[in-house]
Amino acid sequence: MLLPPIFLNTPILTHPSLVLFQDQSAPRFLPVCDHYAGSEKLMRKSMLMQSELGSIFDITFDCEDGAATGNEAEHATLVATLLNSEENKFQRIGVRVHDIESRFFEADLRTIIGIAVEKIAYLVLPKIQDAQQVSAAIAKINQLSQVHGRAAIPIHVLIETHSALAEVHQIAALPQVECLSFGIMDFVSSHFGAIPANAMRSPGQFTHPLIMRAKLEIAAACHRYGKIPSHNVTTEFKDSAIVSGDATRAIMECAYTRMWSIHPNQIKPIIKALSPRSAEINEAITILGAAQQQQWGPIQINGRLHDRASYRHYWLLLKKAQMAQITLPENAQHFL
Repeated sequence: MLLPPIFLNTPILTHPSLVLFQDQSAPRFLPVCDHYAGSEKLMRKSMLMQSELGSIFDITFDCEDGAATGNEAEHATLVATLLNSEENKFQRIGVRVHDIESRFFEADLRTIIGIAVEKIAYLVLPKIQDAQQVSAAIAKINQLSQVHGRAAIPIHVLIETHSALAEVHQIAALPQVECLSFGIMDFVSSHFGAIPANAMRSPGQFTHPLIMRAKLEIAAACHRYGKIPSHNVTTEFKDSAIVSGDATRAIMECAYTRMWSIHPNQIKPIIKALSPRSAEINEAITILGAAQQQQWGPIQINGRLHDRASYRHYWLLLKKAQMAQITLPENAQHFL
């Protein structure tokens, strides 16, 4: 049966996900903001805010610094109970447990995994020294999670020691690790005064050579292995312009695609700064539309060449906009 001319001249539109990542692993996506909460009051407040805004940011419940001394077991039980509650609508809440050398590390795991294994978005490992230690922690976590019916829980690792930074590529290479965070305060203090305190905040955190070296090493390791680099905290929470400025510099100068929040006032500025702008979205739609019509072959727009390398960039930009729940034009939907 002969097709009408209109069908003979109409190209078959292939979805970008089928052609742009044939020679490499598909990228990971996480919300751009990771909000930390330690006390019961703050954890519940964060869950309420997430319920109202949607899953555009993650919450990390904190067992390491969140629990009062002597109250570690009760705090872990509270964390597990909240994870299991109806308030955890999106299952985008992780937990920072005690460090692997702490006597509370395995107790945290037994309680939280035992009660809420299916509700844990990820576990955060602090004070890590090297890749072998991360592997040992993962083995313990997997042993417990498998007993309770879950094959594996995603792992986030805090890079805040000299030795962890020295092995950051080996840590990023571990398959179960999905995110590395920079612990700037512990990292600065580990230099015993050789790095001034003002390097913990802006502008020093973006100008001191040792701090920038650490940030860039972490980001490079993450991007090499397809993991998410998460930028350190901003201690300022009253002035949203400072928070927004830090987040903007984190992505523009250091290639971080996620950032910690330590106060509810920081969440929205971080999300806005790390999410695509409308002009970027419109440019991406134009380029991807033209590329799709050419079956993803090279094109030129406004005197600039584009090929599959740039198509990947613009498609990822649209995916990030989608994750941030930005309302996209109708002609963007068939790319997602």
